[in-house]
Amino acid sequence: MIETFRVGDIVVTLTRKDVKHVHLSVHPPNGRVTLVAPVATRLAVARAYAISRLGWIRKQQAALRGQAREAPRQFVTRESHYVWGKRYLLRVEEVDQKPSVVLDHRRITLRVRPGSDRDRRAAVMHQWHRALLHQAVPRLIEKWERRLGVRVAAYFLQRMKTRWGGCNPRAGHIRLNTELVRKPKDLLEYVIVHELTHLLAPTHSEEFVALLDRHYPAWRDARAELNALPLAAEDW
Repeated sequence: MIETFRVGDIVVTLTRKDVKHVHLSVHPPNGRVTLVAPVATRLAVARAYAISRLGWIRKQQAALRGQAREAPRQFVTRESHYVWGKRYLLRVEEVDQKPSVVLDHRRITLRVRPGSDRDRRAAVMHQWHRALLHQAVPRLIEKWERRLGVRVAAYFLQRMKTRWGGCNPRAGHIRLNTELVRKPKDLLEYVIVHELTHLLAPTHSEEFVALLDRHYPAWRDARAELNALPLAAEDW
């Protein structure tokens, strides 16, 4: 059961699950606050806990607001774009042929039909990003299926404004944010490990943390690095 309550001007989403302890989280990019509590937790108790952590919540939200944000991309020549954490300059070529994207060691060449507007250029780049992810993701999933002893029935790529990934343990499905193509590849791996671990421990429980500690000890550093990197512009 999901409920929401207010602590001053902050909205907290409360979810009761089969966990032993309360887990409070502030999520990028906009500072959304969630509280996972044991099933028997009364609303008044959950609210009191959130009030006791109000200073920490505000500190986390302030850090997110101060985080660098990428300017909206216009998809024009000499604009900066990132792929796997590396900066490239974009070169746009208008040619009367099927749109395509080519990456070399210094630049990304975007070939589009004459008169293509920003939205069309953005769509071509997005499809290219998805193709890059489809090249990288299956190998990482296979690697961590073996290590964790789990099986992913299917994975999906999608644009997500507030999460890097998601997992449906019952169906064996995971979702990955297409923005991950802009981040270093080891951070994509961290998100995949995180979501596959949910196939063993569906919630952010002590068991979940213990599994990450055992199989991916650097997960806290990876999470901090991912959340400290510039956020995408919010026009998508």
